[in-house]
Amino acid sequence: MGVYLSTPKTDKASADGENDRVRFGLSSMQGWRTTMEDAHAALPDLDDCTSFFGVYDGHGGKAVSKFCAKHLHKQVLINDANSSGDLPASVHKAFLRMDEMMKGQRGWRELTELGEKGNKISGMLEGIIWSPKGGDSDHLGDGWETEELLYQGPNSNFPGPTSGSTACVAVIRNDQLIVANAGDSRCVISRKGQAFNLSTDHKPDLEGEKERILSAGGFVVAGRVNGSLNLSRAIGDMELKQNEVLPAERQIVTAEPELKTVKLSEDDEFIVLACDGIWDCMTSQEVVDFVHKHLNTEDNLSDVCEKLLNRCVAPTSGGEGCDNMTVIIVQFKKPLSSAATTSTEQPAATAEEMRPKI
Repeated sequence: MGVYLSTPKTDKASADGENDRVRFGLSSMQGWRTTMEDAHAALPDLDDCTSFFGVYDGHGGKAVSKFCAKHLHKQVLINDANSSGDLPASVHKAFLRMDEMMKGQRGWRELTELGEKGNKISGMLEGIIWSPKGGDSDHLGDGWETEELLYQGPNSNFPGPTSGSTACVAVIRNDQLIVANAGDSRCVISRKGQAFNLSTDHKPDLEGEKERILSAGGFVVAGRVNGSLNLSRAIGDMELKQNEVLPAERQIVTAEPELKTVKLSEDDEFIVLACDGIWDCMTSQEVVDFVHKHLNTEDNLSDVCEKLLNRCVAPTSGGEGCDNMTVIIVQFKKPLSSAATTSTEQPAATAEEMRPKI
């Protein structure tokens, strides 16, 4: 079977939710792949005025994407509490923090628990080599560095995972939308029915990406970094981040996100976040048109998501439509308060900046 099943797994994991600002629906499907490596996070109430949505497309395993789905949004809140409300900076730090957290004994422990065999072995190993010295780790809160010092085991020098994940997240606070992306998952906004890309698909052949790769000592062959990875930005993939004289932002592959901040208006209807399994099959405008077509005929946004997955899955294995697929639709329920707008807020993306890549 190789990397494909004999028949696709089309059962779906779906959910809906809402608050007074947004409603969302999501769905994910394994499809033709032998394993499911996508993950997601949907938190309409990250705090009293903030919503968080993210899609994570793993490669080489599911552990890194699950790690991001578990921790990235928490780091946004931690950073935000210490950054005087600079939410874009908090999101930026959260992406880079993922790589730092996955190193060492605790990083190895969590990645193993989240990986293919983790559920079977974590309970046994927890009592043997992973138990922290001096007390229960649950009482330490988010003190990651403090807890790391308490763990002792054979993987204290673990450099981080060789597998990785894309990350594309949307953070909504009042009338401010922040999209952060590393990799080729994508966020698209529908503005009066027109699709605008709010993220860039980070591929090695892009001029700026290739320049960084070559400057860090890497190379690009057949559209792949060092002949292997078809992404130029990702969380994880630590074997491509080993140049000790360069900062994290200048490594061959970097987890640094590209950020775009938009001030939402009455013209903005919804956003779609999805892994490349969707965008390989449909353009940004085609997805927006599809969502518009089904919004008035489906009771739940997750139903629209499921129809989108059914539209994209291939009838036979091989080629487009055979990847894992995850999609989140976030609909703005009403014009959001402008109370959070400040003089330091980044300007809204221009029509040229938001032009869809189709």
